[in-house]
Amino acid sequence: MIAKISLLISAMRDKRTPWYATGMVVLTLAYIISPIDLIPDFIPIIGLLDEVILVPVIYKLLIQCIPKQVIVDANRTSQKEADHVGMQVLGVSIIMIIWIAFIYLIHTFL
Repeated sequence: MIAKISLLISAMRDKRTPWYATGMVVLTLAYIISPIDLIPDFIPIIGLLDEVILVPVIYKLLIQCIPKQVIVDANRTSQKEADHVGMQVLGVSIIMIIWIAFIYLIHTFL
């Protein structure tokens, strides 16, 4: 999922992407990170359907609206960024584990 979001962001930043596709990417990303959903998540089963069905359908539409060469170039860029993000997540995880162990040791000895 992170690679797809990174692909959309890279394609959105490209000057060759049409304005309407850029607007749709912005709205889609805003919907993904927004706490407000079309169907509230607290409704059992149905609440998660908008993320499971709506977001992939919009993604497919966006991919069709963006020129193929932009998708190819954005895919290269997003792969590099995804690898970089993976290393950042690993680094943050290691630091968090060290801090949790440090806090645990302080709590144990006090």
